[in-house]
Amino acid sequence: MCLFGKRAKEKIVSFNVVTLREMGMRSTREWEITAKGEEAEISLYFIKFGQQEDVRELEKRAVCPISQALGLLNGSGVLSWDGFVGNHPRGVKDGTVFDLKATVNGGKKISAHGSQNFPKGYREFTAGLYELIGID
Repeated sequence: MCLFGKRAKEKIVSFNVVTLREMGMRSTREWEITAKGEEAEISLYFIKFGQQEDVRELEKRAVCPISQALGLLNGSGVLSWDGFVGNHPRGVKDGTVFDLKATVNGGKKISAHGSQNFPKGYREFTAGLYELIGID
């Protein structure tokens, strides 16, 4: 059995924390999904840049069933993003930079990052986060 076939069938069955940072020309936001028993807490932070250090300010927080958060993670294929490096496309002058870090399935660490170059399912994932937190 090839590794790709096995990887495609893997699912996230649990997570501790999933963090997605999106940096643009004018703002930086950070999503944090934290498992809390049978619920998941989804927080959206605005990052303010200071002279000494960056400051995270909570914009909005919501709670949903853990099954709903797992559905979003698996439906978007987040586990398959591990190791993704999306180099900035040639000729594109600006855009969004993302950085994802997560601890899933009992301690497995996954990460992905890119600059105006995203893994399959990224847009569905971010749209789902906005929906879960109640922002249009």
